[in-house]
Amino acid sequence: MTVSRALTIAGSDSGGGAGIQADLKTFTVLGVYGMSALTAVTAQNTLGVHGIYNLSLEAIAQQIDAVAVDLGVDAIKTGMLAQVPIIETVAMKIKEHQLPNLVVDPVMVAKGGAQLLENDSQQALIRHLLPLATVVTPNLPEAEVLTGRTIRTVEEMKEAARQIHSFGTRYVLVKGGHLEGDALDILYDGEQFAEFVSPRFETKHTHGTGCTFSAAITSELAKGAAVYEAVHTAKQFITCAIEDSLGLGQGHGPTNHWAYVRRHQQHI
Repeated sequence: MTVSRALTIAGSDSGGGAGIQADLKTFTVLGVYGMSALTAVTAQNTLGVHGIYNLSLEAIAQQIDAVAVDLGVDAIKTGMLAQVPIIETVAMKIKEHQLPNLVVDPVMVAKGGAQLLENDSQQALIRHLLPLATVVTPNLPEAEVLTGRTIRTVEEMKEAARQIHSFGTRYVLVKGGHLEGDALDILYDGEQFAEFVSPRFETKHTHGTGCTFSAAITSELAKGAAVYEAVHTAKQFITCAIEDSLGLGQGHGPTNHWAYVRRHQQHI
């Protein structure tokens, strides 16, 4: 039996909607064996982030080593990397173990507004991690930070994608969820643009959408899919997860990680 394996290097969300928890749920329902290296523990729920506790560099490095030398990795994603030394350590370990199919979710701000990436870490992310990435998946606020430009239109999304691609990543997926109209995401490979469109749903339960979307891409890459196909499946996955809301919590609730598989089972 061949088992596809995915590693997430990210922070823990005690509320279960984002971070490591969202990644592992996504890996599992998409049929991938999930592994993790925690970079931080957060005290978090649908109302916000109440505490952030970064792990030591040694603890982060040892987790990656332990997974890489024994279990092996087919694809990897990064999430919350709050400080420059953490970014540098993760990049070093990815290169040391030659971990393939890196998806970088440049987590910067939580749904409730809490800053998850220190300002000086933004340039470290660009310098150390993006050149290693197969895909980077910024939403519009994250793309604005990475490029230093305002993004209000589809053409500006494309210009941002071009600029981020110049940092060395192979593919850039700029997510347009913050624009009006349908939810449009744009994938750029350095030459061509591909658009992925889904209906927009009026809901406050969108906590962890970025983590879940990038984890779904990682899952498909681990199974051997090409990037376009991986993004296509991930777009369907996150659309179902948002549409079939769980309605949990008093604030920005989590998405439904079961929805995609359950919907497809109904059509079998």
